[in-house]
Amino acid sequence: MILPIVAYGDPVLRTVGKDIDTSYPKFRELLENMWETMYHANGVGLAAPQVGLPIRLFLVDTSPFADDDDLTKEEQKTLSGFKKVFINAKMQEETGKEWSFNEGCLSIPDIREDIVRNDTITLSYMDADFKSHTETYDGLLARVIQHEYDHIQGILFTDKLSSLKKRLLKGRLNNISKGNISVDYRMRFPNAKKAR
Repeated sequence: MILPIVAYGDPVLRTVGKDIDTSYPKFRELLENMWETMYHANGVGLAAPQVGLPIRLFLVDTSPFADDDDLTKEEQKTLSGFKKVFINAKMQEETGKEWSFNEGCLSIPDIREDIVRNDTITLSYMDADFKSHTETYDGLLARVIQHEYDHIQGILFTDKLSSLKKRLLKGRLNNISKGNISVDYRMRFPNAKKAR
């Protein structure tokens, strides 16, 4: 089932997610719904807060990036085969050089900005079977994971912009929260009269 994606301005996007365990109700169904929702919206990642759930869960599938001709064959191979569920993720380390990349977000449609992040991360998390892992990622893979990880920390990519950029975007962000925007996927707008 395709779930509505929560738009900018909803308090759930500012909530630090809670850990979950194997007793989480209808977990498998939730995962299926989140994958379906993400693919329907042409996303490469989706976090539970974006579908209204303040829990530490996000999904990543970077295969759409694998077609980028600017990437090396090795990078394309890594991105094309990467599809994972991250449960109760905790950032252990962010290292390497900082680099800028143009990011967008399904909860903030039609706004894209260059965001600076470290190029290497080490993350501990549980997979879809609640098995524990600690892994290091770099490059574009690290960036997608960092973006989704921020969601379970109550952080949006727009928080990383300068004060001037935030002021310039304020009107557009307000319009998104009111539903004054056209999108081709289901959304729930916090300040609109009804969801679309």
